Amino acid sequence: MNNDWYKITDPENIITPALLVYPDRIEKNIATMIAMAGGTQYLRPHIKTHKTSEIVHLQMKHGIKKFKCATIAEAELLGKCGVKDILLAMQPVGPNIDRFFGLIAEYPNSTFSTIVDDLEIIEQIAGIADGKGIQVPLWLDINNGMNRTGIQPNAQAVELCKHIYKKPNLLAAGLHVYDGHIHNKDLSEREEKCNEDFEAVLDLRRTLEELDIHVPCIVAGGSPTFPIHLKREGVETSPGTTLLWDAGYAASYKDMDFIPAAVLLTRAISKPKPNLVCFDLGHKHMAPEMTFPRVLLLEGEGCTQIGQSEEHLVVQCLDEDKFKVGDVAYAIPVHICPTVAKYNEVLTVVDGSLTSSWKVAARNLKINI
Repeated sequence: MNNDWYKITDPENIITPALLVYPDRIEKNIATMIAMAGGTQYLRPHIKTHKTSEIVHLQMKHGIKKFKCATIAEAELLGKCGVKDILLAMQPVGPNIDRFFGLIAEYPNSTFSTIVDDLEIIEQIAGIADGKGIQVPLWLDINNGMNRTGIQPNAQAVELCKHIYKKPNLLAAGLHVYDGHIHNKDLSEREEKCNEDFEAVLDLRRTLEELDIHVPCIVAGGSPTFPIHLKREGVETSPGTTLLWDAGYAASYKDMDFIPAAVLLTRAISKPKPNLVCFDLGHKHMAPEMTFPRVLLLEGEGCTQIGQSEEHLVVQCLDEDKFKVGDVAYAIPVHICPTVAKYNEVLTVVDGSLTSSWKVAARNLKINI
């Protein structure tokens, strides 16, 4: 592999900080994802990481037809791309309920579904669907340990499933299970924890089937548990970070052969003291929620990230001459998902040349609807 794959031949006129993406590497990640899953039938990739139509189209080119998203704007982007099967993995509340129905009306060639875990929301959706004379697919959102959203897989979950089945204007799509609390670095430990927590979900499905309540499908997991859930029969997997990858996942999940496909371009703007370099890469331009290091500074051997503010990243370098003011540097984000959302566009790089820009179209909460 070319160790300088990330470099741009002529970066002089690029305003920094900038987020670069590499379409050839994205396609390699798509191919890896499909190969791991044994095809596209049970793949439902999440678009929260990239939020761009061009990457959606790259996946569609490879035969992926089902997608998952987190916001109405992301769902609208998928509708605009002509995706046939779109799962909104956020229970709509407040005005988002009407916006969800707005998507259904605006994009009749797409099937929109969403997750629910609350009886009142189910009733609201059923009532609107009844008034419009349509059927809406709903997934029951299950909490199997993350304690963020969803209902625990118990008797109450059974009752909510029954309620969905009773409503003529609702279609029971299945169960949705996101286990983002599972992040063991060792694959065997991760698999053991994932299987242990998923057993309650399987128990729930068995209980429902015994009551003649068919569970058509289960959508499960994210990127860390993707290699585990893909082994399950009748379970759709929803990796998202796998498309662009990042330094955090690369360090934590060495069992997966995805490659970084997004890089931050930054410049040294000051050297306030000997062995200190300040880059124009602050909180506003990259995910800052974790401890240092927040980026993997390529060609940054001997450098330690020691401070960051809104516009600045301060790095201590053992070699005083490592960077001079005005030098460009390349860095892979530790957390790519919120980093992408900080940019209006990403710049595409092919064979070292800047080729185009892709709008981060679903960066905001609203496109049109």
